[in-house]
Amino acid sequence: MATLQSGNGVQWKDSRSQRGTVESLDEHESSSLGSDSELNGFANTEIQTDKHGFIGGAQQSTGENADIPPDVLRQREAKWLDMFNSWDKRMAKKHKKVKLSCQKGIPPSLRGRAWLYLSGGKVKKEQNQRKFQELDSQPGDPKWLDVIEKDLHRQFPFHEMFVARGGHGQQDLFRVLKAYTLHRPEEGYCQAQAPIAAVLLMHMPAEDAFWGLVQICEKYLPGYYSAGLEAIQLDGEILFALLKRVSPVAHRHLKKYKIDPILYMTEWFMCAFSRTLPWASVLRIWDMFFCEGVKIIFRVGLVLLKCMLGSQEKLKACQGQYETMELLRSIEPRYMQEAFLVQEVIELAMSERDIEKEHLSQLRRWKETHGELHCKSPPRMHGAKAIMAAEPPSGQDLKQNPTIIVKVPQTTESMTEKGKKTKKTKTEKINDTKSPSPPPNPYPLPSNPPLPSDNLSPSESQHLQKDTPLQGSNQSLSSAGHDTYL
Repeated sequence: MATLQSGNGVQWKDSRSQRGTVESLDEHESSSLGSDSELNGFANTEIQTDKHGFIGGAQQSTGENADIPPDVLRQREAKWLDMFNSWDKRMAKKHKKVKLSCQKGIPPSLRGRAWLYLSGGKVKKEQNQRKFQELDSQPGDPKWLDVIEKDLHRQFPFHEMFVARGGHGQQDLFRVLKAYTLHRPEEGYCQAQAPIAAVLLMHMPAEDAFWGLVQICEKYLPGYYSAGLEAIQLDGEILFALLKRVSPVAHRHLKKYKIDPILYMTEWFMCAFSRTLPWASVLRIWDMFFCEGVKIIFRVGLVLLKCMLGSQEKLKACQGQYETMELLRSIEPRYMQEAFLVQEVIELAMSERDIEKEHLSQLRRWKETHGELHCKSPPRMHGAKAIMAAEPPSGQDLKQNPTIIVKVPQTTESMTEKGKKTKKTKTEKINDTKSPSPPPNPYPLPSNPPLPSDNLSPSESQHLQKDTPLQGSNQSLSSAGHDTYL
């Protein structure tokens, strides 16, 4: 049985207490990370990264998941770019299509921007311009800074962004977490916020990651990171009650051996499965989580419990509390595989209404046994549509700001003529009307540029044109006037 700390964490009876941390996360890390010398050794060796940036560890991609065909990916990118250009209308009138697009998977090139739009972080950022810079410039509370610094090297140390101690990834992670403690001093810092912020930083700049973290902590998982962990305990009871409907066999087994939900679901929920699932599955779950809200986290938990404990045959090997906990700490890879897990999560019949109904029931029971909640967290928002409805954005809030601006240098002739007008004779005006001279090109091209197909046979030339990556890519480039980067 777990007992609660006075800080933001869970203290196990046989482990050390640490203010502001979730002790179970340390246990998870120590079993898989190796020594400091092992981590630092990456700097002196040839590094092979997977497509997600991992250089090793359990979350490195094994190549089992098939990549999306390039033409399909280009079509999805074009759809998302179009959605960004009319986001408020899409969310109001075509939310089901946005939801379906998230279930299919957000294109990697646009995932960070999509998460920011879905979470409402984009609106928060525009409404609080320079807020992050102000927080970033402040020194911060020493009691939180010390704990944050100790946790930096524990966050995805096998990812190329965080492998170097003191590298840009760890620096940005420190900035984001410190800024949050200043933004919410009454809440401070909880260790489970670090992996959340790290995942965001893998996909967006520090300022955007800060606002994404704010939205997760305040809208999606309110109260999760507050002292006492009452919100996560309450959601554990909700999960256990919902399990009775989804898998009565698993529910009876956990109840028989008195296995408290907080023992197995704390890390799942507080880290949004970022430290549990293979990385391809993490990204797909987060795509749906940002769109549909916390029900996705509940569904994933229910699916895993049902798969691992949902039949008498599976329970033969875990007749006891210890054996059951070991089983849940080492979930079979086939149940966590992207295609299987995503499909099971989508098909599981568990709505926001079901969760809220059970929430009210468990809240009444909590008050009877524990009294009033000490944590007064804001109400939970079930996904992007609810967040936008609660705080309707203006057009300016959703305006896309270019990140790359190219300035064409002015020629000497145009600079000398700028700002002064010369009188033209009647003959010059007539000549100007007849044949206007084109403006000088500051970047002239060769008169006859060599073509790669000049020395090829007709069949080879046709094949080259067919396979060139620029052919058929107009769809993904058509929005360039509205959007400046992928």
